[in-house]
Amino acid sequence: MSEAEQVLAYAQADFSEPDALFLRLLDALEPGELTGARALDLGCGPAALTLRFLKAYPRAECDALDGSAAMLEQARLALGKLPGLAGRCRLIREVLPSARVPKSAYDLVFSNSLLHHLHDPQVLWQSIRAAAKPGAIVLVMDLMRPPSAMWAESLVAAYAADAPEVLRRDFRHSLFAAFEPREVVAQLGAAGLSGLEVRVVSDRHLAVQGRLG
Repeated sequence: MSEAEQVLAYAQADFSEPDALFLRLLDALEPGELTGARALDLGCGPAALTLRFLKAYPRAECDALDGSAAMLEQARLALGKLPGLAGRCRLIREVLPSARVPKSAYDLVFSNSLLHHLHDPQVLWQSIRAAAKPGAIVLVMDLMRPPSAMWAESLVAAYAADAPEVLRRDFRHSLFAAFEPREVVAQLGAAGLSGLEVRVVSDRHLAVQGRLG
């Protein structure tokens, strides 16, 4: 997502409900271990979730990666309003797979709504394997493909009725591009990550969570 209209609409949108769900899922894993964690956010966009994570875990640090310069500019603007967090966040402009992400370096690797944007989902799973320390916590949340076009339209009506047209369009396209849980299970098996759990966590989201062996 790099068009100026899309980026601005996305940065100004209210994603507090799914972001709060993500943080609840994260907190349910191993909250004590995340206090001083070194984390990696893959596909951070304007870094809204990155900043929420850093606020929730005041001693943690996070590298936030995205391929869009426009998205990262929005992230820089947001960080500029929160000087207390700026020293704990490093923004990285890069697409996956990235040579700039250190290997086996992170206590936590997370991602929200990146998977359905990738032509090859293995790019995400192999990047997680490469970046995470042994035993690291992994949490990936993404949209889940609805079973029919009518179901997709009902989700757009329920969650994006008042959003700008560009966001309604992107939400609709994203739903159709998303994966079903069984497809994600197969992806994890191919990546050697079958120890991670796939769960349906809302009427439109699935989550992949657990620890790397």
